[in-house]
Amino acid sequence: MSCHKRYKIQKKVREHHRKLRKEAKKRGHKKSRKDPGVPNSAPFKEALLREAELRKQQLEELKQQQKLDRQKEQEKKRKLEASPDVEPSHGESVAEDFGQGKAKKAKLTKQNPKKLYCQELKKVIEAADVVLEVLDARDPLGCRCPQVEEAIVQGAQKKLVLVLNKSDLVPKENLENWLHCLERELPTVVFRAATHVRDKGKPMKVKKKAAPYRSEVCFGKEGLLKLLRGLQETCGKAVCVGVVGFPNVGKSSVINSLKQERICTVGVSMGLTRNAQAVPLDKQITLLDSPSIIVSPMNPAAALAMRSPVSIEVLKPVEAASAILGQADARQVVLKYTVPDYTSPLEFFTLLARRRGLHQKGGSPNVESAAKLLWSEWTGALCYYSQPPASWACPPHLAEQTVASMKLGFDEEELRRNNAHSIQAIRGSRLATSLFFQSWGLTNGITEEKDIPEHLPRQIVTEEDKDDLDGHQEGVDGEEAQVSAPVSRSEACAVLPLTPWHVADTGR
Repeated sequence: MSCHKRYKIQKKVREHHRKLRKEAKKRGHKKSRKDPGVPNSAPFKEALLREAELRKQQLEELKQQQKLDRQKEQEKKRKLEASPDVEPSHGESVAEDFGQGKAKKAKLTKQNPKKLYCQELKKVIEAADVVLEVLDARDPLGCRCPQVEEAIVQGAQKKLVLVLNKSDLVPKENLENWLHCLERELPTVVFRAATHVRDKGKPMKVKKKAAPYRSEVCFGKEGLLKLLRGLQETCGKAVCVGVVGFPNVGKSSVINSLKQERICTVGVSMGLTRNAQAVPLDKQITLLDSPSIIVSPMNPAAALAMRSPVSIEVLKPVEAASAILGQADARQVVLKYTVPDYTSPLEFFTLLARRRGLHQKGGSPNVESAAKLLWSEWTGALCYYSQPPASWACPPHLAEQTVASMKLGFDEEELRRNNAHSIQAIRGSRLATSLFFQSWGLTNGITEEKDIPEHLPRQIVTEEDKDDLDGHQEGVDGEEAQVSAPVSRSEACAVLPLTPWHVADTGR
């Protein structure tokens, strides 16, 4: 910039500021108006002035009280730092152990999520005096984990209680049969978690002259609380109650229903609870919410599809939904989804996509979207049921002495009465509209970090399977089926872990 131009700009700026000062001098300075207060002609002036003075005093007292509270907290922290040998109370120790600090959570989230789940689950089992294993009433046998139950049984003086949640999604006759079967082994509580609970610290809005919908009300809460309080009186001390189970069985919903507040995060998605959380129910009972049990990759495909804490985008939608469809009754599925008879899962997904209007670009049926739809419904609130086994024997980890010790301290007669009352109050689904589901048995879980595989085995498709899929592909409007590349038998044996069956077959 030339000097002539720079000096000209500075001169214009000085003239502008001079003009602003002249205008401000002409206007003069505006004085702030004083509050006139209450006029003398106003009625009840003395009462208004007294109320204002009283409010001022209350505000000063509140500030002083808050200052004193802060000073007391600081003194308490100084005493704890000065004397570390002093043991904190039961509730404070439990809250500190289960990750109440932000720094601790940030440090834990850097690890492998599955290993973190195992760590948190082991902490809950070790700290709990009573463990509630939450089961989905639609498939109670598939929701039981023998590894977790064995770890609880091995713990000294620990009690294991089964909670049949989502009892309104099965017929009452089927619920009674399962209850009669499970009561032979362990104390069992029929439960139905509430769908609407108030948020923490906020009052719940209740409509006047309107009875709440029956499915929104919690059932079985009184029976479970009586069971826990009776055990606490028998022990004569404060007890910790751990809540464990597979994903999407309703662990956090059970805690929210008992607390009558939305303390734990709940939702349709699987695996929302990632860290253990301590929730004090009262002065004597503390609930411990735990992450989901990790499913072993050696389980059947249906168990991996329905019990894995991952979204359907991570899994292969068609394979996961096909495994679930293989466990259901084909006739009932046809009536439920109003589609024609099908001969293969791929044909069913094609018919379902056409029925629901799920199309890809170009008008071809979107098979993956139909598979995701089926998966979300079966892991959601779909009404289906499974039959208890005709001849059922106790698992190896539950011996007769173990079963007898688990039932000590519980009033079995009162528990039966409460369960009967809950079954009568719950509005279950009808047998004609519910789908039959063939249970695969107990689901194996992982409780040790060393057992967590780094990479899951790849899905193998042989030449015969590929030919079958290609033959079906030509008959279904020329749609493209995503199939992995075929592998030879030697490559298949190299991918899968070598079991005795593989060794005998390959001759190695």
